[in-house]
Amino acid sequence: MADDIWILGIRMTKFGKHPDKDVVDLAAEAAMAALADGGVTMKDIGILAAGNLMGGGGIGQQIQKQIGQTGIPVYNVANACATGATALRTAIMAIKAGECDMGLAVGVEKLAGAGLLAGGARAGDGNHFTPSGRQGAIAPLDGRVGTETMPGVFAQIGMEYGHKYGGTSFELFARISQKNHEHSTLNPLAAYTKAMSLEQIMGDVMIAYPNTRPMCSANCDGAAAAVVVSGQKLRTLSLEQQKRAVKVSASVLTSDPYEEACQILPNVNTLTRNAATTAYEQAGVGPEDLNLVELHDCFATAELVHYDNLMLCPEGGAVDFFESGATWRTGSTPVNVSGGLESKGHPIAATGIANIWEICHHLRGEAGDRQIEGAKVGLAHVIGLGSACGVHILEKSGL
Repeated sequence: MADDIWILGIRMTKFGKHPDKDVVDLAAEAAMAALADGGVTMKDIGILAAGNLMGGGGIGQQIQKQIGQTGIPVYNVANACATGATALRTAIMAIKAGECDMGLAVGVEKLAGAGLLAGGARAGDGNHFTPSGRQGAIAPLDGRVGTETMPGVFAQIGMEYGHKYGGTSFELFARISQKNHEHSTLNPLAAYTKAMSLEQIMGDVMIAYPNTRPMCSANCDGAAAAVVVSGQKLRTLSLEQQKRAVKVSASVLTSDPYEEACQILPNVNTLTRNAATTAYEQAGVGPEDLNLVELHDCFATAELVHYDNLMLCPEGGAVDFFESGATWRTGSTPVNVSGGLESKGHPIAATGIANIWEICHHLRGEAGDRQIEGAKVGLAHVIGLGSACGVHILEKSGL
């Protein structure tokens, strides 16, 4: 098996509206930039893992035709909002298995104007329920017995946390969003780079209480790509490449464990805590060692519960943790310095790699005005309903 895995090159496109580019254009832009960042070419790549959730499949081969068709194995990945992280993990596993010494992972999505991305068409009109298909007895109940839409589910998750531990309020969740919009003003690649006042956030359109529109992730277009390499191969490259490489200390993917009543409400908490626990064990670090975190704030309510799930605070202590100021870029554990999904944007399949790009940017000391000084260890987290959770812990090169 290969030894340590390193990120050699990584890039993301600007997130936002790209009406003049399709998914292949965006993916190719990110992939070529990641290769250039790593100082390598497609000739050096032994595996391509490509993530795209909303397309028709086969995106990897289409990207190949744009950036270099070399006969290497291509894996097309779709795994909810963890698609990008899963693509990266696919390339990492191929290197660890000894199949190749360098791989490329890409995530891309065109989502500008996509709306709420709510699924589950009702199985019929009127007052009669007609089950159909394997999930037909569950999915068509949306709006009749609870909800399966992402805004509704994550609103419930935030409210549930407040009922269990106390301290939450509409204003508290809005202040989390205010933090992320403030952070985004220093990120030129974010979809939105505008600070918002608490009054603006709380007074905007209510999507699913307690999340207003600015407290929700922004559907947009974008792509991100990463080149990963084995430690053995890295040692043959230039000193500059070795200095800029970022160590992947942990790469973890989890799904829902068995639990009673698991069909009632998607439990994003358990599989995230399981992924974080495994990642800390793999990396040999703890939450107290993290210099920054990029977590999956698909909604402001989600960010709060993931403080707890990632063990950034004691169990039940997420409110106090936020109130302490720890999560601001000037705090002890900066969270979503990029602006998070609420501002940076959320082109689904690209997000997992884009979160990792942000961490790498700081560990390399290349984050400019938003640089977290002295950053050595960071954690990137994504979660998709269904459910899938990816956690990566990254460390600065010691050179």
